[in-house]
Amino acid sequence: MNFLSNSTTKVILVAYPDSFRSDEAKSLVESAAQTKTTTHAYQVIKTFTQKYLNHSKYGIGSGKAEEIKEFVTESKSDKIIVDEHLTSKQIHNLEKLTAVPVIDRERLILDIFNSRATTTEAKLQIQLAEIKYQMPRVRENAKLTPGSGERAGKGGIGEYTVDVKFRELKRQMSFIKEKLEGAKRKRHLYQEQRVKSGIPVVSLLGYTSSGKTTLFNLLANEHKETSRSLFTTLSTTTRSLKLGGKDDAVVLLTDTIGFISRLPTYMIDAFKSTLEESLAADLILLLIDCSEVQTQDIRIKYSSCWDVLDELNVDRSKVFIILSKSDNTYPERIDEIANALRVSNPIVISSKTGYGIHKLKTMIASHLIKIPIDIPSS
Repeated sequence: MNFLSNSTTKVILVAYPDSFRSDEAKSLVESAAQTKTTTHAYQVIKTFTQKYLNHSKYGIGSGKAEEIKEFVTESKSDKIIVDEHLTSKQIHNLEKLTAVPVIDRERLILDIFNSRATTTEAKLQIQLAEIKYQMPRVRENAKLTPGSGERAGKGGIGEYTVDVKFRELKRQMSFIKEKLEGAKRKRHLYQEQRVKSGIPVVSLLGYTSSGKTTLFNLLANEHKETSRSLFTTLSTTTRSLKLGGKDDAVVLLTDTIGFISRLPTYMIDAFKSTLEESLAADLILLLIDCSEVQTQDIRIKYSSCWDVLDELNVDRSKVFIILSKSDNTYPERIDEIANALRVSNPIVISSKTGYGIHKLKTMIASHLIKIPIDIPSS
């Protein structure tokens, strides 16, 4: 289906009923509407919730689908966003029923990635994720598209359009992987040079919007873009960090993409080479936003971060928990969060006020500079 969008896109959101998933889905929609390339704004005019989003025909239940169809007609909505993976057939069925475009959670995240990528490598990684998203849908889409049978011309009788499309995607994938391997080789050379120089590396990791880039800007005296939108940072940036002290010690500080719950494996794989650079650091600072109101939301984000770190076989002994945004909460609440996460003596900071930053630098120095290395002076 081809659809035209208005300057303001009226969106119907279909999400799970629990507050964490529902709020995150709304944040994703808002982030998709706040990109530099977006010429319109998303307006969520109605949120429908359903406990299970894995029904066979529409992804959502038939009764809920009919309810949404009626609301689309009454409200003249422009688009439906479903906060779950949908098959091509489910999207086709729901679009046919409601007569408006439907996108699923994965498509929404890819759209945000596409609009936020700035570096060549980030763009390649997103192209790879895009292809992996499309490949399982190629054959199914062919069955849903009229006239998608045999084609005449090059390739001979009996060659199907879907086979041509599939081969083209595989060709593109091989080309992109080759480019990414080249970038990976350059990164390995950089890492070897870094090891020879003896300068330790500290990585900032955490859930998206946990305050990594704000802390990075403060520590490295940088001006990277920060935003409440999800996935503001997609590429890795490394700068020097002066720890101070009598030796005027220096380490390298790295900022990279944030994590999110229910991120498909193929998306993690697409960014794996970038993440590996951060995970190879001598010290990893895992930021947790302690200004969150709901403890359960913090637990989910914390667990999601560890799921990714464990999947990538990170050495847990070099991961230190940092509770960020402390200026937006109070001491008793911070203690409550630390107990809920079973984290003893976390470093508590505020990049806005500077609280805890000196203690953070001291902790970094105590774990890294104790190694007998030749650290260059400023």
